[in-house]
Amino acid sequence: MSGTTAAPTSPSITNATTAQPSFIEGLINKIPLPRWALIAIAVAVGLVFLLFLICIIKCCCCRKKHKKKEKIKMVGINGSSTTTNLVQPDTEDIECGLEDEKRGQLQYSLEYDFRSQELKVGLKQAAELKAMDSGGTSDPYVIVYLTSDMKKKYETKVYRKTLNPVFNDSFIFQINSFQGEVAESTLVMQVYDFNRFSKHDIIGEMRLPLGDVDLQHVIEQWHELTAASKIEQERLGEICFSLRYVPSTSKLTVVILEAKKLKRMDAHGLSDPYVKVQVTLNKKKWKKKKTSIKKNTLSPYFNEAFVFEVPFSVIQNIDLVISVWDHDKVTKDDQIGKVFLGCRATGNQLRHWSDMLANPRRPVAQWHSLQPVEDVDKTMGLKSRFKLPIHNS
Repeated sequence: MSGTTAAPTSPSITNATTAQPSFIEGLINKIPLPRWALIAIAVAVGLVFLLFLICIIKCCCCRKKHKKKEKIKMVGINGSSTTTNLVQPDTEDIECGLEDEKRGQLQYSLEYDFRSQELKVGLKQAAELKAMDSGGTSDPYVIVYLTSDMKKKYETKVYRKTLNPVFNDSFIFQINSFQGEVAESTLVMQVYDFNRFSKHDIIGEMRLPLGDVDLQHVIEQWHELTAASKIEQERLGEICFSLRYVPSTSKLTVVILEAKKLKRMDAHGLSDPYVKVQVTLNKKKWKKKKTSIKKNTLSPYFNEAFVFEVPFSVIQNIDLVISVWDHDKVTKDDQIGKVFLGCRATGNQLRHWSDMLANPRRPVAQWHSLQPVEDVDKTMGLKSRFKLPIHNS
């Protein structure tokens, strides 16, 4: 009976298996550091790698948090608190969201004295103002004025760290009901947050057109604050005059007819207006005349004519400047506003001048809104861009 014998183990395989760990050990032994130092380095590298992973995970979590819903606690008008879930808006939606934001309320009173033509505005208190400071409060104060006289503005004192300030202030405005000023004026109250080292922030405002209010009775009520409107341009008034040019005689006739809704320049709420009519040639003063002075009125009637000799050859190079002034016996006269007409004008002024040139020998009358003096002077410094077609007849 033949037996089986096991195959001899290959010496090459055995040597290879046993040679591998001895090779790694040989490499470690060749490093000129003790074994404990190598273990410490390996642990340090592992910790750095672990911290790197933690930082990456944390950054991802922070980004996700911005998209989560936040619970915002809101206090109602009656003092009861409600909780609503709001999704944090994206950056491009922030402007739209601010328009509907609650800004608070103002309590005020109105009382008009028809004999003295005085409007008494009482500012009682504010409630639930928007918090503008990091501590959840504001330092509010209020500016009060009428759009018919923006030069005269009242301001309350600053109330520190409160969202419910009590003012109990009153302000007197001189406003004429017989000349229609009351119906065309708007009462404006703007609430600001005081900042010592930066620009003051506006919390909100209320605008009340006096034409919509019955001033026969004393009024006292609350008004919601809204977002502040853009900066409004002060109304300076309007003026009506006619122009007539006859090329054959080189006569330019300017008739100053009347003005209305002029800005109040005097302390008693009126003005002493008069009008200057000036003709400039090639941006240089050439000829000027002026009307008589009308005392204590914001709607003067003049009906005064002025004739200038303007040759047909230079009609394209002249500017007609109409300016309204307030006369003052003690100090220097103040300009209320002005307009200029000519080939370099724009809008209604250019249209009026074009109509005059297109209709020789016929008077052309038109109303114009007075513009700020600085704006007109700046515009008149520009060069002419074109010439108007005119009829020589």
